[in-house]
Amino acid sequence: MTTPPPLQPPGRALHPRECQTGGMSPSPRFRAVLADFAAYQPGRTPVSSAGKSHKLSSNESPFTPLPSVVEAIAEAARSVNQYPDNDAKALIAAIAERFGVPRGHVAVGCGSVGVTQQLLEAVGEPGAEIIYAWRSFEAYPTLADLAAAESVRVPLRDETHDLAAMAAAITPRTRLIFVCNPNNPTGTVVRDTELEAFLDLVPPDCLVVLDEAYHEYVRDAAVPDGVTLYRDRPNLAVLRTFSKAYGLAGLRTGFMIAHEPVAAAVRATQLPFTVNRIAQAAAIASLAAEVELLERVELTVKERTRVREALIADGWTVPPTEANFVWLRLGEHTAAFAAACELEGIAVRPFVPEGARITIGDVDANDALLTVAHAFPYRT
Repeated sequence: MTTPPPLQPPGRALHPRECQTGGMSPSPRFRAVLADFAAYQPGRTPVSSAGKSHKLSSNESPFTPLPSVVEAIAEAARSVNQYPDNDAKALIAAIAERFGVPRGHVAVGCGSVGVTQQLLEAVGEPGAEIIYAWRSFEAYPTLADLAAAESVRVPLRDETHDLAAMAAAITPRTRLIFVCNPNNPTGTVVRDTELEAFLDLVPPDCLVVLDEAYHEYVRDAAVPDGVTLYRDRPNLAVLRTFSKAYGLAGLRTGFMIAHEPVAAAVRATQLPFTVNRIAQAAAIASLAAEVELLERVELTVKERTRVREALIADGWTVPPTEANFVWLRLGEHTAAFAAACELEGIAVRPFVPEGARITIGDVDANDALLTVAHAFPYRT
C-alpha cells in the first residue's frame, strides 16, 4: 500500500526539507555554540526591607555626570533624529589630541567590550586560539566563542596574571592575548618590568591587547601606561573606556589605541553607527572636563583604601587592588555572602564558587557593605 503524501496547507507547496520530516516544519537552525551559551548577566539592584539599595555589582562611578557634560548631552539630544557620524571624527580627534597619538591609531566602539568584540571578529576563525588569564573579564570567553576561536585559559597565580605561564601557552595558532591590567575581577596588576619581558616573548604576528578599562584608578607607579608602551610595539593594542572613571556607563563608549593596521581592522569590523550621537558628544565633553573628573576618581581611590583596610582589620584577606573594586575569594561561601548582601539591599558580583567582586561606591554604600561583611560568619 502506497503511503499518501502529507497534507499540504492550501496554496503552499511543501519544501523538500518538510517532506523529509513528514510535513513537520523543522525549527530554524542556529550555531552549535549557542546551545551552551551563557549570555551576559548584568548586575541588578535588590531593595532591603528598609527600602534602601546599593548597586555595587557593575563597577559604575557613584558620581553623576558633571554639569558641562550634562549640557553637552542635552544639546546633542536635539538632533537624535539624525544618524551620528559613523567615523566619529570629532571624538577620535579629541582622543588623539588627549593622548598624543595619530588619529589613524584610534578606533572606537560600544564600550571597551564592543571594541573587544570587533578585535575578536578581526582575528577569530576556526583553529585560532585566544589566550587570557582566568578568572579575568567575563566577556572574553563568550566573545571568543562567538568569533569561532578557541579559548586558552591560564589560571591566575596569587590572584594576578601568570605571565610566564601565558607565554608558555603560546602556539603557532595563537592570534590574540588579553592582559587585563588591572585585572577584572581581582583588581591586581602586572608591573612594567614583567609586562615588557612578557611582550618580548610574544611573536610579532600575535596581537597583545592590554585591557586598561580601570587605568584611571591606578596609583602604583610601577604599573605601565599602555599608551606609552604601544608606541614601539606594533603588535600591542590598548583598550580604554568612558564607562568607569568618566562616568558614562549608560552611553557605552570605548576606544582602542594601536598602530594603523590594527586600528583599521577594528574599524572594519565596527557595526555602523555603533557610537551614538549623544555618546560622542558626552565623551568629548568629558575629555574637556578631565581635571574635574579625575578629582572625583581620587575620592573613589581614597574610599577604596578605606574599605580594603577595614576588611583586612576585620579578618578578611583582600588582595591589593588598583581598580574601583575589591575582590573576596569566598570559595564555597560565595553565594551565601551575595545573599547576605542582598538581604540588606546590596548588590555585589558573585562568581560562584570562586568569590565576589564589590564595587567601591559612595560612603553610605561602602559602610553598608562593611556592616554585612563584619556580620558574615566566614572569612577568607
